[in-house]
Amino acid sequence: MATRKKTYIVKTQYGSFPCIFEPEKDMGGYTAEAPAVQGAVSWGKTLAEAKRMIAEAIEGSIEARAVSKAVKKGTVRVIRRTLSRAAA
Repeated sequence: MATRKKTYIVKTQYGSFPCIFEPEKDMGGYTAEAPAVQGAVSWGKTLAEAKRMIAEAIEGSIEARAVSKAVKKGTVRVIRRTLSRAAA
């Protein structure tokens, strides 16, 4: 029996995106992908959870891309610091 992919529109703070949900035969749950947003792939135990998780993945991908562009333009500077833990 073939797995049945379904497409749903998922709303995020950045708009609505068509997402493909596919039941996972081996491990259960659903894999979710937003083809319009590069790198937005997720998974959830239930369809509702998969919808929440892909919305988060979409938002994270969009935000990461925006920060990356700002760093390249020089409008944002990334500061990296190394933290060490005090001995107990």
